[in-house]
Amino acid sequence: MRGQHFFFILTVLFLGTLLTTSIWYTSNDSHLEPHRLPALKKTEKRAPSVSSDNCNDCSHVEPDKLPPQKKTEKKAPSVSSDNCNGCSKVINKVLEHYSETWTKQEENYLKYRSQLHTRCRGSDRAILTQANTLVGSKIVYDGEKKKVYEVTPELFRTFVKVSPFSNKTWNTCAVVGNGGILTNSNCGNTIDSTQFVIRCNLPPLENEFKAHVGSKTDIVTANPSSYMKKFGGLQGQRRPFVDSLQKYGNSMMLLPAFSFAFSTPPCLRALYSVEDFEIPIQPVFLNPEYIQNLTDFWRSQGVREIRLSTGLVVTSLALEICTNVHLYGFWPFSHHPHGFQPLTHHYYDDRKANYFHSMPSEFKLLLQLHSQGVLRLHLGQCGEQ
Repeated sequence: MRGQHFFFILTVLFLGTLLTTSIWYTSNDSHLEPHRLPALKKTEKRAPSVSSDNCNDCSHVEPDKLPPQKKTEKKAPSVSSDNCNGCSKVINKVLEHYSETWTKQEENYLKYRSQLHTRCRGSDRAILTQANTLVGSKIVYDGEKKKVYEVTPELFRTFVKVSPFSNKTWNTCAVVGNGGILTNSNCGNTIDSTQFVIRCNLPPLENEFKAHVGSKTDIVTANPSSYMKKFGGLQGQRRPFVDSLQKYGNSMMLLPAFSFAFSTPPCLRALYSVEDFEIPIQPVFLNPEYIQNLTDFWRSQGVREIRLSTGLVVTSLALEICTNVHLYGFWPFSHHPHGFQPLTHHYYDDRKANYFHSMPSEFKLLLQLHSQGVLRLHLGQCGEQ
């Protein structure tokens, strides 16, 4: 009996051990190597991506990677913030209001011409004459209201007898600024074909410039800054200065002798130089009263600049004495409006343009007059290069 009991106990123990081992393996089968599954999922997720080694056919690149390329291709012809320092917004705004298929609007033109004639009287008072400024009268400087200059007999002698603009009207007039937009414009012949040409600040016209800006000149302005440094303030030899004026022929040279007190001596020296060397150019003095009236008028039209530019002054005069006014070289921004190439401030130097991110109020006015059909602002080329 003891042997049977002993055998029975061994059998039970063996079966219990076998059953326990079986249960343990069964319960842990789902946890074999638990850290390999995430690695497999990670590998499956990365499989479709493109690597630098297997991109011979990249047609399967996900669509959300394409828009940046399309966006770059679309923006290529326009001005970007990279190549004009963020000026694209301003230039594109200008082009929205600029029409190359310009049409004159006679009613608007006549309105401005009448207002300028009534309030400023440029045809009679733009320059000092023996008819509008007598001996003994006091000239008030437009830039320094507290300073005056009494008209002596010697000064009176230098005045023209009557205004050359009285009772005269030219059919077509070109007002030519010096903006870099004239570079390679081929506008020279077009400018010279007009009846009356006004130029600013003694610009160069010869050699490589003639094809783009022309040479015909009826009025040229001469701010003292245009010749003071270049010709030593005319304190010494004056022949180089006089020779530089020969290209303007028998045109009128407008001198702002009475804008500021410091302008008077160099302007008088310029006049005496012309007289002494007996060249045909005719010096005349801008009337500061006319400048002040113009300033008040354009300020009422939204111009914010404290002092008007020479370009706006002669444009105003042209609107009074010309039936059709065309403007060239008036573009203040750093890049061309059509080709978007960088521009210099002047067509004859390397100085950078002044305006990048804002539109000067004077140019805004000219753009407005263009859109209203009062004058035509030329911003493109005039012929084939």
